[in-house]
Amino acid sequence: MDTARRASVLACGQAPGLRKLTPQMLGTIEVAESHNFLSEMHPGQVLAAFKAAAPYLGLRPSVVHAIDWLFRFTDPRDWQPSSRPIVWPSAAMQQQELGLGPSQVKNLNRQLVEVGLVVMRDSPNGKRYGRRDPHGRIVEAYGFDLSPLASRHAEFRAEAEAGREERQRVQALRRRATIARNGIRQLLETAVEQRIAGRDWEAYQEAAPTASKGLAALGSSVEMEMAVARLERLQSDMRRYLEAAFEVVAPRTESPRSPVNNDPKQPKNWPHITPTNYLPNLKDTVVASGKSSSLPVSSGENHPSSGLASRADSHRTPSAQHRPGKVRTDSGSLLKITPVELIKLAPRLKTYLANQAPSWPEIVDAADWLRDELGISKFIWGDACLAIGREQAAIAVAIVSAKPPAHFRGSPGGYFHGMVSKAKAGELHLARTIWGMRRSGEHRLK
Repeated sequence: MDTARRASVLACGQAPGLRKLTPQMLGTIEVAESHNFLSEMHPGQVLAAFKAAAPYLGLRPSVVHAIDWLFRFTDPRDWQPSSRPIVWPSAAMQQQELGLGPSQVKNLNRQLVEVGLVVMRDSPNGKRYGRRDPHGRIVEAYGFDLSPLASRHAEFRAEAEAGREERQRVQALRRRATIARNGIRQLLETAVEQRIAGRDWEAYQEAAPTASKGLAALGSSVEMEMAVARLERLQSDMRRYLEAAFEVVAPRTESPRSPVNNDPKQPKNWPHITPTNYLPNLKDTVVASGKSSSLPVSSGENHPSSGLASRADSHRTPSAQHRPGKVRTDSGSLLKITPVELIKLAPRLKTYLANQAPSWPEIVDAADWLRDELGISKFIWGDACLAIGREQAAIAVAIVSAKPPAHFRGSPGGYFHGMVSKAKAGELHLARTIWGMRRSGEHRLK
């Protein structure tokens, strides 16, 4: 350097080898100079608040590790009023313990200052050193001033709390997205099983695979909220479409008579029994045992089984309606089993029954409640009613409920779905299963 240039540098107060300052570093120095300890602080609290907020401030792990390492050299007395938390580990020690080279350490220290975490207190000779009095208070120190961390303590706590709330919102949205995706997958499988088709449904099938694409990459809860809302709206539209399709396949029929209140004085909190559909399928009318009697129905009689008889008769041919024969009553047996015996074999049905001597329609209603508890979907239940009749479907649900949890490889719903598949193939034999339950020592019939 020539004499004129050297004189110019010295006139500006600069010397060769001094640390270059940036606008970010100047801002950190100003914060450190203006900070005063109005009350005693504990370094552990400041460090904990900083580490909790660091992930939400976008700080790299190397920065967090460096600050954590510097706090090893501070003392609680340095964080009291009229004091200054300065630490002075040597550059050689910092390189060795952090596993960095000389240039890497310089870049790291510069970054600590630029992000507003520390201030470098330089000595006249450029060395880091310090000394304490007999009481442990700092008398003179040159090195890393941790005052900016103390001044940002409240900011760190607020950032950490806001980050935790944001993380909880994101986790809740991810759970909602998972539930919606599983629901869409179930709807698609049900449509395949029931052979539901149509131009609108094909559009849903095309939209389903891409509905949640890129959801995991969204960073904020605001963006995820909109994406999850679209996913849930798609699931809702698909469900309504399937429900409408099922209404076309099996339209609801209303009974001309009012339903009978089987227990007018039942408990206040007894679950509401939703009347289920009696499907127009002659398989639903099961052959009675030899002890069954004809069904006495008159125009003015309001019998629990009259609704079933009227629905079954309305779908018979004229010759079949006048053909003499016996029809099973509610007290008759189905698959050589009565409702009372079925309750003994499957006690979980009792929860949804109003009396101890129910009719078969009441057993069907109770099974509809029980299948929801077992995780059997409404669509699979409807499929079972179409395949084997409502009462045999209720018996199948009762059989599933009597199985121990270890009996299922997957879930009770999957096991019931397998039973329905066997029924469609003509391979389901509920009577054999019932006799096996009777012979086993798991249920003692009285």
